[in-house]
Amino acid sequence: MSLGDERESSGGYGGTGQTRTRLPESSGDVYGGARRGGRSSSRSLVTVVGVVVLLIAAIAFANRGGDDSASTDGDENQPKSSTTAATGTRPVDGKSAGIPGGFARDEQGAASAAANYAVTLGSTGMFNAESRHGIVDTIYTSTAAAKLQNAMDQAYSADFLSKLGLDANGNAPEGSTFVSRTVPVGTKLEQHSQSRAKVSVWYMGLIGMSGQGSTDPVSSTWKTWTFDLQWLNGDWKITADTQKDGPAPVPGDDKAASSDEISKAIEEYGGFTYAR
Repeated sequence: MSLGDERESSGGYGGTGQTRTRLPESSGDVYGGARRGGRSSSRSLVTVVGVVVLLIAAIAFANRGGDDSASTDGDENQPKSSTTAATGTRPVDGKSAGIPGGFARDEQGAASAAANYAVTLGSTGMFNAESRHGIVDTIYTSTAAAKLQNAMDQAYSADFLSKLGLDANGNAPEGSTFVSRTVPVGTKLEQHSQSRAKVSVWYMGLIGMSGQGSTDPVSSTWKTWTFDLQWLNGDWKITADTQKDGPAPVPGDDKAASSDEISKAIEEYGGFTYAR
């Protein structure tokens, strides 16, 4: 997963603005044995830059000249915002291929769709061609999906995946766990009408390889992902999306977990279906 100041849809979100953590004192684990300051290793930096450059450039190129953005009610310099307080309303009744769908045609439905789509696009499924194609075809309009598929295939090349420690099918080496997650913190409704919506999702991303031989430990990043949505065939679909850094909180002094702890947590803690 990956990004930049303005990037149009991608399956990753990796790197700039990584959260600084304090490493454990124990040795024998790739995550431990030393304290890491605000700068990551040279290999981590190369990986991050590779993710950013490849995916942002590919997706931006694919989406240029895309669908018109949603119409604005009122002064477009004064976007509307809504609270993210829980409403108690169930976001969707079911899922298709593991992806939440069937969101309501209202403000909460648009916000819930954006949050869940951010989670899906930030998942490890984006690093496998077959699952990526299914994801893009499911949550984007057919016009947007047609523009993105080829660009994404080129971006997620075998060479690119190898830089992340993955094989050509997006699989991690035996004994290692590849982590790629988007964790929404809140949503803001920028625009909404019966047929169009624009929703920003503030999220924390996790990306990296957990394993004894990993040189890229799982790290966190903070981003804001903005989705242009269109109501189509009974659901909200993405027509375009962009990302920007932050806002990032001040890093704490938490000790970084060992690779075994991270791997176990990823296996034991599943994701959510998000409602506003």
